[in-house]
Amino acid sequence: MIKKILIANRGEIARRIIKTAKILKISSVAIYADPDEKAPFVREADEAVGLGGKTPLESYLDIDKVINAALEKGCDAVHPGYGFLSENPGFVKKCKESGLLFIGPTSEAIGLMGDKAEARNTAKRLGVPIVPGSGIMQSLAEVENFCAEIGFPVLLKAAAGGGGIGMRRILVPADLSAGFNETTDRAGVAFGDKRVYVEKYLQEPHHIEIQVLRDNHGNLLTFFERECSVQRRYQKVIEESPSTSVNPELRRKLRDAARKLTEGIDYRNAGTIEFVVDCHQNFYFLEANTRLQVEHPVTELITGLDLVEQQILIASGEPISLLEEDIEHRGWAFEARVYAEDPQRFFPSPGTINEYKEPSGAGIRVDSGFESGNTITPYYDPLLAKVVVRGENRREALQTMSKALNEYHIGGVKTNLSFLREVFQSTLFIAGGYDTHFIEKFRQKPQAR
Repeated sequence: MIKKILIANRGEIARRIIKTAKILKISSVAIYADPDEKAPFVREADEAVGLGGKTPLESYLDIDKVINAALEKGCDAVHPGYGFLSENPGFVKKCKESGLLFIGPTSEAIGLMGDKAEARNTAKRLGVPIVPGSGIMQSLAEVENFCAEIGFPVLLKAAAGGGGIGMRRILVPADLSAGFNETTDRAGVAFGDKRVYVEKYLQEPHHIEIQVLRDNHGNLLTFFERECSVQRRYQKVIEESPSTSVNPELRRKLRDAARKLTEGIDYRNAGTIEFVVDCHQNFYFLEANTRLQVEHPVTELITGLDLVEQQILIASGEPISLLEEDIEHRGWAFEARVYAEDPQRFFPSPGTINEYKEPSGAGIRVDSGFESGNTITPYYDPLLAKVVVRGENRREALQTMSKALNEYHIGGVKTNLSFLREVFQSTLFIAGGYDTHFIEKFRQKPQAR
């Protein structure tokens, strides 16, 4: 069994991992950049190592610094959380070479799924439907010719992308040249890889994902879907499970497809298979996230399972101790992401938190990375916390979320709390069945209260 874990992350996900480590009586070691020295996760870990620097490149993304911190503290395992090095196959290899157990999938699986174009080819080979699209496009002329064949609208996507970064919707041919240049430039900066490919853009799409767990003994669990269609700039803001747009037959097909892909690439540990579903209930593979998802608490609340605990047990070589038919999906859950950002334009809003009061009560969980006195810097993602609620049904869960958001107070920085409150009280969201255009529709249409 693992005895000491280095947590190669920060904020709320670092605190989340520390919490489970304490339950399992595993020592935890935090790493931190200079701006995070006073952050709660640093204090709550059993030990902490300062990496120096302010930016991610100087700290959390510096593989040598992270590995050295783990070895210095005598760790036998590393949990990457999400983001940063969590989907970096080179980091996984370096952990293995250094005698450290990586709590996640193999470097081969990460490399295969991390290249979005290769992931599409793999899904197609395994018989999982994919959105009509191209292979790697080398030039604007190639893109123009392909788009002329399949028609507009299309999505230009970075081959090495993820989290909505390096993605551009092109509605008409006249926008293609500027879109191509912007996508390749942004992909080069974000991923060091300018390669792009094209996908047909689906009308009224739903973003649906299936959580999977697979151990080293071939045991595999799939879970009820998570609806992730409330997005800004292709990044998720609100998630729920189950989805109002997924019927039992579609659910079965999605889980079967997730199972086929997971087993087909011999995937181990926790992962998420993401799909896009059109207005006719046709579904297509979107991508596989080879890590724990930001929205994993939604699944935890409707199953009662601790997914971080499952990750640690699987990495330790333990077999999954339950069967898929034993998993009870109980009630309904929502997650709302609280960001330090202007609620109108969704631009980051750095500053110092001078007031902080979390909601509490039955059915309410808050995974937070900060407290009063902490400074939100421009160097990192502006996610402050996740409010997660559960109810016996969707109506009860909606009421609980509205209560939680109304009780949440953060002062000193702008947040999107007012936006979240409006969404959960809107007729458009309460009706369900929304798609990935929800936010633009929500802001165009007056909402009855």
